[in-house]
Amino acid sequence: MKKLFTILALASVSVAGMAQNSDNTVPVEKYSVATNSFWSNWFIQANVAGTAFYGDQEHGSNADLCKSPFKGFRNNLGFSVAVGKWFTPGLGLRTKFNGIWGRSVVSDNKETNANKYWMLNEQVLFNLSNMICGYSDTRVWNFIPYLGAGVARNMSADTYAANLGLGILNEFRLSKKVAINLELAWNVLEPTSDGVIGNGCCTSPLKTHDQQLSVEVGLTYNLGKATWNKTPDVEALRALSQAQIDALNAQLADAQTENDRLKNVIANQKPVKEVKTVKEIVAAPVSVFFNIGKSKIASRKDIQNVKDLVEVAKANNSKIVVTGYADSKTGSAKFNQTLSEKRAATVVNELVKLGVSRDNIEVNAAGGVNTLSPVSYNRRATVAIK
Repeated sequence: MKKLFTILALASVSVAGMAQNSDNTVPVEKYSVATNSFWSNWFIQANVAGTAFYGDQEHGSNADLCKSPFKGFRNNLGFSVAVGKWFTPGLGLRTKFNGIWGRSVVSDNKETNANKYWMLNEQVLFNLSNMICGYSDTRVWNFIPYLGAGVARNMSADTYAANLGLGILNEFRLSKKVAINLELAWNVLEPTSDGVIGNGCCTSPLKTHDQQLSVEVGLTYNLGKATWNKTPDVEALRALSQAQIDALNAQLADAQTENDRLKNVIANQKPVKEVKTVKEIVAAPVSVFFNIGKSKIASRKDIQNVKDLVEVAKANNSKIVVTGYADSKTGSAKFNQTLSEKRAATVVNELVKLGVSRDNIEVNAAGGVNTLSPVSYNRRATVAIK
């Protein structure tokens, strides 16, 4: 029995450490969740349990007995089974049965102390990992304290007793359905639970009640749907929609500017230059837009416009100029310069995918600018035919 307690204690430290390291080195996605149906997130558990018993009478004539939980006259092996449900990622209920071999400490003779009992508890579970760090369906280690109350039956002494308990459940995820349990629990029972009443010499509540310490190891199996759905990220959707609107408005602004320029060209050109003017209209610069601080293209629809311009460049064997920009209102000048270079490089990679040789691409980075209004229009890269 002593070996069992020692092995379980060492396993708790080493596996918990391993799980913590995993969380530190492997990022996990944490998010808010939607409420699941009543039939989701149920689980069952089965454990092997090692228990150590402390009777209220030990503070009287048997006060000199060793208090170590590893003593054979005090501990015994048993088992526990439980069924429960998580109502949120952080709050659940569990009904737990444990027994069935125990000790009642009346002497230092384990045979004399042997008894049979069962204990039935209703417990409230608090998954602090989800409460504090946010829900993640890939987290390796879940730290779950709990509180509970119930009734105990000592079949050898033919007694019943109420009990209160608390404990810590550690769950180590093996898969979406299965987890390893490592649990430490402490129960306080009425002094009649072991059929022996102390002499009443003590006033401390703990010294006038029977107590049980237990360490358990086993498995949890999740029934049915065992995960939680993400809630829609309204802010992200709104930001994406706004980015797309900003991109369209900026494209309209670019088109208007180019239209005004071409009107001036037409007004100052002789009729024989009309063919060249039409060609310039087809080859108007195209803008590719980005979200704030990002170098990933905000909308793939922009690439379709770039593709049309690429076809014109290929047909006329023209070079292409890519210029990256950032808005000067956000970030430092150094940051914006680097960001504009990354945005330009992103668009260059897209041009190469469309069949344009890198030798035919000229790349510029303008850094942070404030040439367009609103400021979000400046978060772009332009593609033009040289």
